[in-house]
Amino acid sequence: MSMQRTNVYAHPEDLALIKESARRRGIPEAEIIREGIHMAALANRVWDEPLSWPTFDGGGAPVSDDEITTTIADGKTGQ
Repeated sequence: MSMQRTNVYAHPEDLALIKESARRRGIPEAEIIREGIHMAALANRVWDEPLSWPTFDGGGAPVSDDEITTTIADGKTGQ
């Protein structure tokens, strides 16, 4: 994978944490920074299409622990 160099400003406290983590893990500081950039990029991604979430039939009332236990014990998993 090709990489591009960039400059960023960071708080000295954050850089100290990165330096210590890199030392303890035995990896370059740059690797931790790249991991952080990748996680931030994924967390802020905007999708072209809205996500399609499954829906479930139900009355909307909360289900008690006992109802869950009974349903599972009876084998009524809805399959």
